[in-house]
Amino acid sequence: MDMTPERRDRILRVLNKRQQSLTVVLENVFDPHNISAVMRTCDAVGIQDLYVLNTRIPPHKKWGAKSSSSAADWLSIHQFTDAAACFAELRRNYDSIFTTHLAGDSVSLYDLDLTGRMALVFGNEHSGVSEEIRRFSDGNFIIPQVGMIRSLNISVACAVSLYEAFRQKSVAGHYGQRSLPEATFNGLWRHWTEGPHASGDEC
Repeated sequence: MDMTPERRDRILRVLNKRQQSLTVVLENVFDPHNISAVMRTCDAVGIQDLYVLNTRIPPHKKWGAKSSSSAADWLSIHQFTDAAACFAELRRNYDSIFTTHLAGDSVSLYDLDLTGRMALVFGNEHSGVSEEIRRFSDGNFIIPQVGMIRSLNISVACAVSLYEAFRQKSVAGHYGQRSLPEATFNGLWRHWTEGPHASGDEC
């Protein structure tokens, strides 16, 4: 099927907003529906790369319900089973790594400068980010709360954090210029304008 001009324009607009300088890392998040929800938020705010690290559970083979899993078609998903290898790659691509963890040295999400090259790490549904993974990070952040229960669902916490990053990056003008390197941009353009992506049936 030939791609319509409207479809090509939409893909071009999306690619021009994709952000090279921000990523999400999910550590041992076992519910694929939570991962799928995170993927939808990543796509919504222009994050292209998502890291899924499973050191205690098997690698995921699918990402939740059909209603939300289509977001995976538009992201570059990097799955790891070795923490050191995962964070070595993160260090090559990002200047700082922050985990979501309630600790004495944690800073508020709203005090973080999210306009730099940064990876945000979110832990699993029960125990959060592990001590092992916290040792790889440059610091911790928390989402301010005033309720009795001082925790949020992983997908909600991620959405709150990414939309604060979206706000900061919008103010800084990051969405007004192309962020992806030319080779990455061209590769995604070819991938998105060929095959099932061309029809628009999955959106």
